[in-house]
Amino acid sequence: MRVTKFISLAAILLLLSALATAQAAPAQTPTVKHVPITNTASNSGKEMFNSYCAVCHGTDGKGNGPAASAMKAAPTDLTLLAQKAGGKYPSAHVSSVIRGQAALPSHGSADMPVWGPLFSSISQGHEAQVQQRIANLVKYIETLQAK
Repeated sequence: MRVTKFISLAAILLLLSALATAQAAPAQTPTVKHVPITNTASNSGKEMFNSYCAVCHGTDGKGNGPAASAMKAAPTDLTLLAQKAGGKYPSAHVSSVIRGQAALPSHGSADMPVWGPLFSSISQGHEAQVQQRIANLVKYIETLQAK
């Protein structure tokens, strides 16, 4: 009887110890570090994509960038845009999303910036350069479309 009580007491103490240890170790939740935008060449869609988009969407555009796990909503797989639009790449829609004119939950939130105003800030308000940035980025994203 004493041995049974001792084993039961030891098991209870072990269980309580395990629970206390599990509660003491906080879960590591990935976070997105917000940094100021840097000026990247406006004539290279690929360079802009790698500088501004790949951290969330991945260099392949599939939504698997290093910051993707910290997002509240998974980044869009940009390689499927044409497929989801009936086989035609929706360049006007992509442009409006980048500019911040399309209503998407991930764009404009704390996680995903709206690039239009940010491009305007690094272009010192020159609208032609903002349009060039967006057009070149839209054209590059089109090259990522799944065949």
